Amino acid sequence: MKQTDRAVAFIALGSNLVEPQKQVHEGFDELANLQDSKLLACSSLYLSAPIGNADQPDFVNAVAKLETALSPRDLLQTLLSIELKHGRKRSIPNAPRTLDLDLLLYDGLQHHEPDLTVPHPRMHERAFVLLPLTEIAPDCEIPGRGFAKDWLQHVDQQQIRKLAIKS
Repeated sequence: MKQTDRAVAFIALGSNLVEPQKQVHEGFDELANLQDSKLLACSSLYLSAPIGNADQPDFVNAVAKLETALSPRDLLQTLLSIELKHGRKRSIPNAPRTLDLDLLLYDGLQHHEPDLTVPHPRMHERAFVLLPLTEIAPDCEIPGRGFAKDWLQHVDQQQIRKLAIKS
């Protein structure tokens, strides 16, 4: 496949069950091994309070930058299959999860279907997405919304902290 057939995508990773840090690191490994793709960058891990259903453990979150020849639909299906492999169950909205993988951005695409919206419709409202995203892509733009870094001031009340690197 020609280089021009490749897109840059950003994926949010999150977990708050079954060793969350390990789940996120394994998620990075899964992304590094995706067919027709190359993992370009991984953010630090961040600990954040749950949004919505607050009666659950805190989340470990991160963002990965991926170069891929997969279409947005194929990439989404691959992410969902990785979640299932890690025991993800979709019981109620904002439920605890072993591994959550969200397609945030896919090149400059703005696209909406019932089960696929790019850019992710709530990414600009979430510190646990914006902080790791701007760590690995400081000048990242959210199509239709502007620079990701400009949205950080709107989420500064959300509880989040960068986790120390384990050696």
